[in-house]
Amino acid sequence: MMKKSAFPVSELERDDHFFSPNRYNIFYWPMRKIIHIDLDAFFCSVEELLDPSLIGKAFAVGGKPGQRGVVSSCSYAARQFGVRSAMPTGNAMRLCPGMILVGGSHSRYSEYSRRVMAILERYSGLIEQVSIDEAFLDVSDLQVPGVEIAKQIQGDVRTKVGLPCSLGIATSKLVAKIATDHGKSQHRGATPPSAITEVLPGKEAEFLAPLPVDALWGVGPKTKELLSEWGIKTIGELASQNENEFSRRFGNYGRELIQRARGVDTSMVSPTREMKLVSQEITFAKDVGDKQILTSTLRDLSQTVGRRLRADDLAGKTVKIKIRWPDFTTITRQVSLDQPVDQDLLIFESAFKLFEREWSPGKKVRLIGVGVSGLSGSTRQLPLWDTRGEKEKRLMEAMDEIHEKFGRKAVHRGIVEKTRD
Repeated sequence: MMKKSAFPVSELERDDHFFSPNRYNIFYWPMRKIIHIDLDAFFCSVEELLDPSLIGKAFAVGGKPGQRGVVSSCSYAARQFGVRSAMPTGNAMRLCPGMILVGGSHSRYSEYSRRVMAILERYSGLIEQVSIDEAFLDVSDLQVPGVEIAKQIQGDVRTKVGLPCSLGIATSKLVAKIATDHGKSQHRGATPPSAITEVLPGKEAEFLAPLPVDALWGVGPKTKELLSEWGIKTIGELASQNENEFSRRFGNYGRELIQRARGVDTSMVSPTREMKLVSQEITFAKDVGDKQILTSTLRDLSQTVGRRLRADDLAGKTVKIKIRWPDFTTITRQVSLDQPVDQDLLIFESAFKLFEREWSPGKKVRLIGVGVSGLSGSTRQLPLWDTRGEKEKRLMEAMDEIHEKFGRKAVHRGIVEKTRD
C-alpha cells in the first residue's frame, strides 16, 4: 500500500505502479526522479542540538589526541583549518589548536537518524537508507518538480528535527549521489552547506564530464592511479574511451565504468536493504596484554552491540570477534549459534570463548572488536535455556532503560571468570 505523500497529489497525477497506459494503450516508463539526502556533518549537528554552546565553534567528535583516536566528524568551523573525518586526532589538533573534542553517543545519533527517516517516509514508500546519515528516495510518481520536493524535505528536516542536510536530484542513484557531493564541495563557509543540486534529464554526461574520475562509484585510489597512467583524470575523459578496447584491458568492470561515466545507472532504490552486521571495536591507546582489561573490554563491547541490536529489534545467529596484534596482523573468528541472540551476556560468552582460543597470557592486543551478523527480527529469537533466557531478557530491558536515562556508566554487570581446566 502506497504511503501518504507530503504533497496533495490527485489520482491522475500519481502512478502507483510507475507505468501507465496512454490513449493508445501503449505503456511507457516515466522519467525516473531520484533524490539523495546527506545530513551535513551529522554527528556534529546532533551535538550542537544537545549543546548549543558548540554552535559556530571548531570541534570534532572523536577520540582523544595521543590515544590513536580518529575524527569521526568535525564541524564546518574546524574544516576551515583543514580538519577532516578519519584524520588522526593528534594531527587534527595540530592543525586546529584549541579544537574541542566531544566523545559522541551512537544511541543518540541512531535516534535522530530514525526521526529523519520517518520524515522521508511521508514522501515516498521507496526509501533506501545506505548509512546512518544517507538515503535515496524514488519520487518518480510525484508530479512535482524534484527540486521542489527536495526543498520541502530540507525544510521539514530542519524544522522538525533541527538538522541541516544537502540533497541531489537526478534520474539515477549514481548521479543524484554525485550531485549531492558536488553541491557540498562548492561550500566554503564555516556553516553547513545545506546545498540542493539538480541534474536535469539528458544533462547527466555534461554534468559529470569535468568532475575528477574518483567521484565515480567504484573508482578508488588504485583505480584512479591506473586510469591516470592512461591519461584519464576526469569523468569526461573516461566516458570518451572506446568501450571495446577499454573492456579488453579491464574486462566487464571497464565497460561498467564507462557506462557510469556517461551517466548510465539503472540500479533501483531498494527499500529491502538489510543490515548485515552490528559491531563495535576499540583501538587501545597503548597495546594491552592484561587479561582483566581485555575481558572487561569484551564485556563492554558486547553490551554496546547488544543494546544496538535491541534498539533496532534485531537478533543474530553469528557472533564474531576481531583482534589486531601490535604488528598490525588482524584476525577475525566467528561462531554460529543455534538461536539468534540480542542479549549482552550470551554475546559476551561466545566472544570470550573465541578470544581465549586465540590469546595467550601476556600477549598484547592493539585492537579488539565484537560483532553479530546473520540478523533477523528479534521476535524470532527463542529463549535459550528457557527460564534463564527470560530472566536475561527482563534484566537487559531494565538495564537499557537505566542507560537511556542515566548514561552507559550508571550500571553494569560484573563478570565471574571461570578458570580453564
